Amino acid sequence: MAGRAGPTTAERRGAGPGPARPSRPRPRLPRLPRLPGVPRPRTLIVVTAALAVLVGGGTWVVYGSPWLRVERVTTSGTMALKPGEVRDAAGVPLGGPLISVDSGAIEERLRRKLPRIDSVAVIRSWPHEISLKVTERTPVLLVKKGGKFIEVDAKGVRFATVDKAPRDTPLLEMATDPDGSAGASLRRFDAERLRREAVRVVAALPGAVAADTLAVKVRSYDSISLRLRDGRTVLWGSGEKGRAKAEALTALMKAVPKARHFDVSVPTAPASSAS
Repeated sequence: MAGRAGPTTAERRGAGPGPARPSRPRPRLPRLPRLPGVPRPRTLIVVTAALAVLVGGGTWVVYGSPWLRVERVTTSGTMALKPGEVRDAAGVPLGGPLISVDSGAIEERLRRKLPRIDSVAVIRSWPHEISLKVTERTPVLLVKKGGKFIEVDAKGVRFATVDKAPRDTPLLEMATDPDGSAGASLRRFDAERLRREAVRVVAALPGAVAADTLAVKVRSYDSISLRLRDGRTVLWGSGEKGRAKAEALTALMKAVPKARHFDVSVPTAPASSAS
């Protein structure tokens, strides 16, 4: 068999490489828009560094610099106490950072060392001052002990001993007898509770009667009486129903001005006598 003839002219033309096809462009991904308010990474680095400098500098200014340190301690509100003894008892460290002053510790120290202080506010006054605003206890009753007087405040707290009785403060006379008729009351209510009951009576007195009261006598919980400066007496009873008793006493004193003894222990049935 004869061999196959070579490719024809048409076949040779089709077998050639032909013209080069143009290359397709690579697709470009769309650029996402930057969200508003989101800083660039470089900006974040700069801002973080600046904040670190500011925080470090601020910490140094508050704690380490001489610009914000305690240089003065002032007091206000003192009456019986002297400003100097309040400052000494407070023990505020001069020269220390103002921000580091422990106000709670100062308050506790003042109340412990000076029981006359009822409350105190420790205030930082920038840049160099600590202010101590003191509220002192006010005596409403006195307990005589020897030749001195123990002051009792409106909470029944005995807070100070003085040589001279404050003016217009009645004397508290604890006439309870553990072995007598008042013994049961004393066993049930201790002296502190009876003292608070006396304070409760004083707080309820009409203004004119309170100013005229010389002594408050406590025999038992429900047997508290008043001795007025002109010698008149008032049987008050317990500290309960204080407002009703005050109203009854005021009306009774107006109705019977010459009476020497008044009994409002039962406010719905007050009584008086001339002797």
